[in-house]
Amino acid sequence: MSLPPGFLDELRTRASLSQVVGRKVMWDLRKSNQGKGDMWAPCPFHHEKTASFHVDDRKGFYYCFGCHAKGDAISFVRETENVSFMEAVEILAGEAGMPVPKQDPRAQEKADKRTQLAEVTEMAVRWFRMQLQTGAAAEARAYLERRGLGQNALDRWEIGFAPDSWQGLWDALKGKGVEDDLILGAGLAKPSSKGGKPYDTFRGRIMFPIRDARSRAIAFGGRAMDPNDNAKYLNSPETELFDKGRSLYNVKEARTAAGKGQALIVAEGYMDVIALQQAGFEAAVAPLGTAITESQLQMLWRIAPEPIITLDGDTAGQRAAMRLVDLALPLLEAGQSLRFAVMPDGQDPDDLLKAQGAGALQKLLDAAMPMVKLLWQRETEGKVFDSPERKAALDKALREKINLIKDPSIRSHYGQEIKDLRWDLFRPTKRGGGKSNTGWTKGGKRSAWETPREAPMPTTKASTLVTDETGQSAQHLREAVILAACAGCPEVIEEFESGLEQMVCADPEHRTLRDLMLRYGHAGPEVLRENISSVLGPDALANLASQRHVAITPCIRNPGDLEMATMTLAEELAKLETMRGLSAEIAEAEEDLSGVADEGVTWRLSEAARAADQALRTGQEDKAEYEVGDNGARISREERSALDTLLETIKYSKTKDQG
Repeated sequence: MSLPPGFLDELRTRASLSQVVGRKVMWDLRKSNQGKGDMWAPCPFHHEKTASFHVDDRKGFYYCFGCHAKGDAISFVRETENVSFMEAVEILAGEAGMPVPKQDPRAQEKADKRTQLAEVTEMAVRWFRMQLQTGAAAEARAYLERRGLGQNALDRWEIGFAPDSWQGLWDALKGKGVEDDLILGAGLAKPSSKGGKPYDTFRGRIMFPIRDARSRAIAFGGRAMDPNDNAKYLNSPETELFDKGRSLYNVKEARTAAGKGQALIVAEGYMDVIALQQAGFEAAVAPLGTAITESQLQMLWRIAPEPIITLDGDTAGQRAAMRLVDLALPLLEAGQSLRFAVMPDGQDPDDLLKAQGAGALQKLLDAAMPMVKLLWQRETEGKVFDSPERKAALDKALREKINLIKDPSIRSHYGQEIKDLRWDLFRPTKRGGGKSNTGWTKGGKRSAWETPREAPMPTTKASTLVTDETGQSAQHLREAVILAACAGCPEVIEEFESGLEQMVCADPEHRTLRDLMLRYGHAGPEVLRENISSVLGPDALANLASQRHVAITPCIRNPGDLEMATMTLAEELAKLETMRGLSAEIAEAEEDLSGVADEGVTWRLSEAARAADQALRTGQEDKAEYEVGDNGARISREERSALDTLLETIKYSKTKDQG
């Protein structure tokens, strides 16, 4: 085949075999284990009723125990779609978002060279291992012993040593007849800029071989023994054989361990992976000196649906996690995500294992947070949201991130989770409760936990506006209309979210309804109704809508009419806002009337009455129970009468006191 070397390997890595096969079969869910990529179904190549067709999603191969059909994603597409090899490649490449390169007549020659480069790299592995046993490596052996690596670990990881000489490996390979271009092509040596003999890439370093998913030695990582070396860790340069953005340290062994049920752990470096493996966490991998790339992320998901990213507890570790979140969001699929385990400050997995043992690490892995929580933490941690502008900035930042998610179902669930977290952060203040986010009541006059002032005078407490239940009744009726409108057309909830949050809701059932609508309104009518029914009972909404003053509201008679519901909420919330302003004036008057009433108090109440008058005038009186003002607010005639009565009471009280 004339495709460039490495292209088919990359295509097989990106193409999920279970997704390709899943278009043609019905999985036996009782026999399959999706989390492990172990899927079973009746064979699509011969007629049968039992599930004898097996797909190993991690290894990328299928096999039928009945007809013995076997192959990979390319062969499956060829057989089931009756297409040629190149047509199958083009189909899979299109689904994986990979452009098919132009045909390369030298592809076989390049494939042969890659094989030769792998052989030369394998020779270097053996030479480095021999050097670790020499006297020049005494300090390196002592270092490895201090890090807890015994002979078994050295053999298991094929750890070696590159002596601090300019041409040690070069001369050894040349002595075995290896050509110059292969040594240079494998990244084991660099040409001299002075025209001399090429020199070794690695000198004075402990050597860690890097192998691909087929166990071929493709590169090295070297740990400097000189503490003053500018590069503590050094990887092989990029070659035809090695692309560090598409490689993972310990990928083959981790895939095997993950297939047996172990959690896939992503650590930062070689020593972390080795320490994890020695402690029993065998499904551990590490990127190679760079932030995780999209290709590496796809490789991780081929191994396990939810890799656990272990983060160093320092600032750099946190920044790396946030970059990974941004990378992963557009790639999320159902059942395919990331979790994050944050190490104690200043420690990595190796440090934690040495200090506290495997049990402590297992606790952190078990408590690994889902990606949505890390996204929320990034946008909220250390910030104060004491103004509408800051809250709006938070909403905008989160909305932008959630919109990166392509899968509509996952995007919806992220929105719901963020909604819940936001609700917990900005839940409405309850008087008499604990300290709120801002520390102030909605009126902005005093703290919600402040000791109440002295009670108002008996003459004020006896006024019609205070004693008559009509005002509270009117507020209750308006809240009922608002809640019924939201239930009939949940699309309006987001637009009026702020106004709904500010509703006092003296009725506990109204308060619960309001809270449920704020939390579940955006999830759709069915989800909203289900949650209301589970909390308040199946008849809660029916009882609300059946009330006479609610039932006659136009938007209730026409559920789902967005324009009508919007107009109703705007009007009813404006009415409540007018009532709140009036109530605030009266509340202050009650406090001020703890002494002798004066002209200032009477003037303030007169102004409140004048404001109410202005809101009530329309040019013609409404024949219904309410009067409607120019600004859309309505106030009951009983409340208007009660306000007048209060003013008369105050004037009478003042005249009596002065007399």
